[in-house]
Amino acid sequence: MRLPLLCACLLATAALGAAEDHGALAGHRHRVLVTTDIGGTDPDDYHSLVHLLLYADVLDLEGLVSSPFERPGREAILEVIAAYERDYPRLRAHAANYPTPDALRAMTRQGGVRPAPASGLRGRTEGSSWIVECARRPDPRPLHVLVWGALEEVAQALHDAPDILPRLRVYYIGGPNKKWGPDAYQFLVEHFPTLWMIEANSTYRGYFLGGRQDGDWGNAAFVRRHVAGQGALGSYFAQHLGGVLKMGDTPSVNWLLHGRPDDPGTPGWGGRFVRAWERPTARFARLTTAADRVELFRIVELVLPLGPDAPDRPTGQLRITNQVLEGHADGAGNLRFRFCPRDPVLFRYEVRSNVPGLDGRSGEITAVAPPPERAREPSPRHPYWWTDDPALPEAEGVHHGARTVSRWREEFLRDFAARLARCAEPAR
Repeated sequence: MRLPLLCACLLATAALGAAEDHGALAGHRHRVLVTTDIGGTDPDDYHSLVHLLLYADVLDLEGLVSSPFERPGREAILEVIAAYERDYPRLRAHAANYPTPDALRAMTRQGGVRPAPASGLRGRTEGSSWIVECARRPDPRPLHVLVWGALEEVAQALHDAPDILPRLRVYYIGGPNKKWGPDAYQFLVEHFPTLWMIEANSTYRGYFLGGRQDGDWGNAAFVRRHVAGQGALGSYFAQHLGGVLKMGDTPSVNWLLHGRPDDPGTPGWGGRFVRAWERPTARFARLTTAADRVELFRIVELVLPLGPDAPDRPTGQLRITNQVLEGHADGAGNLRFRFCPRDPVLFRYEVRSNVPGLDGRSGEITAVAPPPERAREPSPRHPYWWTDDPALPEAEGVHHGARTVSRWREEFLRDFAARLARCAEPAR
C-alpha cells in the first residue's frame, strides 16, 4: 500500500474510532429498504444486490423495490434471490439471522417503470405503497431507504403519506440517476426540504475508482480471484459486467455496515459528507450559450416562451447528449425543460417541437465543479441534507468525495471476499 494512502486510512480509522462505530458489523441492527433500477441499462445493480444479500444477516431488510425506467425489474430481483437460495444452506450455517428466500420474495415489490412528469409524481405504485407500510411500522428505529436508481418511489410515498417524513433516512446514489429523474428530485427539494437525505452524486465512484488497485485488488482481478466460483452468488456476480467489479450502489450498504449512519460527517465505508448548500434550480428564460455556466449536478430549467405561433397543445423534446427529455407546457405561455448535468463539460442540445418558433433551435451550456468553499455554506432550508465533499483532496480525479470511499477499498473488499467464501464452504 502506498504511504499516503496508508496514512489516510489510519487517520480515517482513528477518526471513526473516536466517534464510535455504529455500523451493523459492530452489532447495531438497522432497518433497510432498497429501491433499485436492476434490470435497466446499467447492470451494476446485480453486483450490489449480491453484496446486500451476503450481509442480510446483520441488517433488518424490509423491502426490495424495483424501479427501472425501461421495463419491470421485479423478476431481476427474484433471479438474484434464486441464486441466494442455492447458497442459503451454507450461509445459514454461518448465521441464523439470514432471511429465508421466501421472506425475501415476500418483501419484493414492483415500482414505476416510467420517469415522473414535471410534477414529480406519476401515481401510487406497489413499491411506493410498500415504503409507506414499512415506514409506519411500530419500530422506534428509522427506516433507511437506499435509493439505487429513481427517486420516484420515495417522492410518491412522501406525497401519499407525509407523516412518514421523520421516519426516513435516505441515501441516494444520485449522479446519473439524478440526470435521468430530475423531476422527482425537484419535487422533494421543493416540498420536503426537511427530508434527511444523503445525495451522493460522485462519492459512490470511490467504490471502483482509486484506493488499492494492485494485484488482487483491481476491479477485474478481484472478481477472478475472490468472486468467480464462490457459490451460486459468486458465479452469478461474475456473469455481469464482463466480470469487472463496479457495485456503484454498494456504498449505501457499506454506510450502514461500518461507520456512523446517524452522522454523515463522520468517516465510514460509505463515505463522508458535508451539509448540502442551497439546492436551487438554475432557470433560464431563453436558449443558453457556452458562456452560461452552471454548477455540476444542479437542476437546470429552460423556460422557453412559446410565441404567437404555438398550437393549442404545445409539445417538445430536449435532446441533450444521450437523453431525450419531454417538455412541459406550464399554462403561462412557456415550454419548460429540466435536466441535470452530471459531468463538468460543455453540453450541446437541440429542441424538437410542434412549436414552429422552437423547433430545431439549439443551445449550449457549460457545467463546472462546485468550488471547495461551498462546504462552508450549509442550506438553512435543507437542514438534514448532505452531499459530496467538494474539497479537492477528497476527489478522485473530477469526482468529488470519491476518496472518502476509496480509502477504505482494501478493508471493505477483504470483508466482502470473506462473506463470499461462506458460499463455497460445505454446510456444517
